[in-house]
Amino acid sequence: MIRIVPVKFRIAGKHYTFKSLDLELRTGDQVVVETDRGRALGIVVSAPREVPESDAPDGLKTVLRLATDEDRALADTNAAREEEAFRFCLQRIHERKMEMKLVRAEYLFDGSKIVFFFTADGRVDFRELVKDLAHHFHTRIEMRQIGVRDEAKLTGGIGICGRELCCCTFLTDFAPVSVRMAKEQGLALNPSKISGQCGRLLCCLNYEFETYCALRKALPKSGRKVQVGGREAEVVGQNLLGQSVTVRFADGQKAQVTPAQLEKGEPQAAAAGASGQPAAGEPEPRRERPQREGTGRQRGGKAPGDRQKKRTRPAPAEQAQEPAAEPSDAEAAKTAKKRSRSRRRPRRK
Repeated sequence: MIRIVPVKFRIAGKHYTFKSLDLELRTGDQVVVETDRGRALGIVVSAPREVPESDAPDGLKTVLRLATDEDRALADTNAAREEEAFRFCLQRIHERKMEMKLVRAEYLFDGSKIVFFFTADGRVDFRELVKDLAHHFHTRIEMRQIGVRDEAKLTGGIGICGRELCCCTFLTDFAPVSVRMAKEQGLALNPSKISGQCGRLLCCLNYEFETYCALRKALPKSGRKVQVGGREAEVVGQNLLGQSVTVRFADGQKAQVTPAQLEKGEPQAAAAGASGQPAAGEPEPRRERPQREGTGRQRGGKAPGDRQKKRTRPAPAEQAQEPAAEPSDAEAAKTAKKRSRSRRRPRRK
């Protein structure tokens, strides 16, 4: 068996596993650990636990000791030096007119290296910049390019919900987010509403996505034909949180029913609305056609006192129109000559 303990190096940072040996550690303790880049000051995430050596990750580093007052003072000194390094590097970037955005400067715990985090649209040639920084600080320099989400995690901020960003408070890893998650939850596809400070889709869209998918499976899809009260209807809307659907009948009447009522074929009593229309499933009362006043005409009968009016055809004309006289031979030849002239093609110039 081996004792391991998870450690993080910043708030909402990724958790790394270390060997705790025989140290008595508690959640929130500051410890000095050995890493690939050297010694670092970290925070214990949870109490140590024992696991079989076969289940432990390979290449585990060791927790050296609990942090002392000297270690904390050294960390505070490095934080003050980071601000100076950030300002100097930013000045050099502006002087050289480099297309990059400096995000943060970070000293290692022992001060042997400075790591500069930056963002850029593409690759940047920063070799001359590294020479200027190494000549000024007399230490090793590392330039690390990060993405826009990591930038928001390092800088922090307030989200559209009014709370601090999730990525800089408790999110340790970034899960993939797609537009489909917003569609499933019925959100408006407005980029300003579903995008975060980093310009990407909100991470919180992933929190309730599985719940909405499970609720949607229990309801019939929109456009499906269902039977309600012996009448055929079409599903036109869904209420996922209320677990009900809105159906529309052939006469345009709408009703709101639950999946259980769909199985029984019964609509809700309040579906009729306040317009006085009958509820779904009840026969609509037959409307009688009003009769006109002053007439006693019955269906298939004749009104008393009406006389049949005989429809007489108009008398033919006494004299038929005389047929048109046939044109003479001279007029016919003249007409044919005009037609032949009109059919001639125009001469080329």
